[in-house]
Amino acid sequence: MLQYELFAVGTRELRQAKYLRKRHAGPKKGVSMNTTMRAVVVSEPGGIDKLVVKDVPLPGVEPGYVRIRVKAFGVNESEVTSRKGLSSPDFTMPRILGIECVGIVDQASPGSDLQPGQMVATMMGGMGRSFDGAYAEYTVVPTSQVIPFETKLPWDVVGALPEMLQTAYGSLTKGLDLRPGQTLLIRGGTSTVGLSAASIASEMGAVVIATTRRPDRLEMLRGVGVDHPIVDDGKVADAVRAIFPDGVDAALELVGGRALRDTMQATRVHGTVCFTGALSDDWTVADFSPLGYIPFGVRLTAYGGGATDLPAEVFDRQLRAIAAGRLKISVAKVYQGLERVRDAQADLEARAEPGKYVVVLD
Repeated sequence: MLQYELFAVGTRELRQAKYLRKRHAGPKKGVSMNTTMRAVVVSEPGGIDKLVVKDVPLPGVEPGYVRIRVKAFGVNESEVTSRKGLSSPDFTMPRILGIECVGIVDQASPGSDLQPGQMVATMMGGMGRSFDGAYAEYTVVPTSQVIPFETKLPWDVVGALPEMLQTAYGSLTKGLDLRPGQTLLIRGGTSTVGLSAASIASEMGAVVIATTRRPDRLEMLRGVGVDHPIVDDGKVADAVRAIFPDGVDAALELVGGRALRDTMQATRVHGTVCFTGALSDDWTVADFSPLGYIPFGVRLTAYGGGATDLPAEVFDRQLRAIAAGRLKISVAKVYQGLERVRDAQADLEARAEPGKYVVVLD
């Protein structure tokens, strides 16, 4: 009997010791024990004053999802559009905006290959539109749209990359099937995607023409690998054909509907035009008639993909190219903290500087 009582006491002490060790051990490495986080929430459409920093519940992690501790994110035109209430039907309010970010894995669902503390990037796939996005200390996204990476580049540089590299790379590959030695026209060359596309295309071995409305930015285009920068006065087809009389092999349309017809007229027979962006906010063409609008033999396509169009090995190759100086990335300005998101969106709307606007949280 005494032996049993000693055993029972010992067992209780052992259980208590295990409990105390677990209690004082703290959270698992890389896993937040907070119940709330800071985030930028937009609850109604309007100006930058509608971007409100507040405490919100820390989102949980369901099967097939991963929680990321956000280190940096880019601020994008589509987020300005969403804040104004002009986004597509899948966008709802209240919403934490932000279609991209980089950070570290905080918590992954069971069975995931991702580990706490691992560097990751994510973008698109409904982020900041149909579910809460990156303007926050933490964000939860499907594991399928997460790209793991390793780099010594600072967060402000890496934070500029996911959306613009994915869009640029996807447009050039899936949209245009661009090949070494081909000629490429980028309409809207000083946009973030335009600058990235020029640098990537140059590294691929293409001959690049890119447009800007401002003569003082021609040298900037040359700096990212553009062979023939030209000023866009609304009509560039004649200037392009003065360089390449038969027209270009491929054209990336980033200005929008008002420029599309002229861009197609700068493209050779059996060349391809990819409609990816609309800096002018002209996403449609009024009274579109294919027979009278599209030059005979010119191919028209579009691109609007997601994270799966930027494989991890391609992202890694781009990171190494940036670190080595072969791939030029233009960062317009870096802002510290969620409280500076308003400033970033205001500067982006004003087009204060060409390049990416990046918010860093650490």
